[in-house]
Amino acid sequence: MNYTPKKIFPVLLNVVLLLIFTGLNAFTFPTDTGKTATFKFKTIVIDPGHGGKDPGAHGITSSEKNVALSISKKLRRALTDEMPNVNVVMTRSDDTFIELNRRSEIATEHHGDLFISIHCNSSPEGTGASHRGAELLISALKRSKEQYEAIRENSSIYIEKDYKTKYASYDESNPANRIILNLFLQKHRKQSILFGELVNKEFKNTDNRSSVVKEQSLLVLAHSTMPAVLVETGYINNVNEERYLNSDAGQEEIVQSILQAIKAYKKQVSF
Repeated sequence: MNYTPKKIFPVLLNVVLLLIFTGLNAFTFPTDTGKTATFKFKTIVIDPGHGGKDPGAHGITSSEKNVALSISKKLRRALTDEMPNVNVVMTRSDDTFIELNRRSEIATEHHGDLFISIHCNSSPEGTGASHRGAELLISALKRSKEQYEAIRENSSIYIEKDYKTKYASYDESNPANRIILNLFLQKHRKQSILFGELVNKEFKNTDNRSSVVKEQSLLVLAHSTMPAVLVETGYINNVNEERYLNSDAGQEEIVQSILQAIKAYKKQVSF
């Protein structure tokens, strides 16, 4: 049989499509395979943002690193009390600077099933900011120009030694890196969105502040090997928000919102 280019092209196209489908299918969830499988939700990794020489954002009387650590400790305590069968890992438990790569490494080493990074937001106006409310950030699949919030978070890289070598692969202009990252993140993207929406729902139910789920190109999320959400608990450079974020009542509301979302998430992903 004489194979002309016109005849060969459809065959090659089908082969390429089959390879792409096969590769993507490797990242589907166990329930999509048609085989009997079980998943036990065992480990949560809590990541208090910043720390040590990296204070994060500032309010009038407080810094992001301290608020994030305080909320994270209270969340760990609540999880230990109400979900004793779940192992809780902290990337830091004191005022220590932890490199961004190390945070995701800790989560991977402990075989985390969910990565929650706790932060405070800020806006360009300074301490007279009027912005308020929480944001739930998930890693963006489409790599576009870094938005202001992402640049601020990723600026922590430059405090680390040898950052140019260590983060050389974090080059969104490289098509190969972008494709590999997109394929890798598909495995957990659905659960990240699910958890973000569950936390968002709880925030809206427990206080009068607005909240939203957004995509951001944040390295600490992009390097996670599990479902991951960064929780911007509020604007620390808004005077009223700063007071709320530092109060026991405000922190307890935030903790309870995240806790209830974790409980709901666990029910949906465990099988």
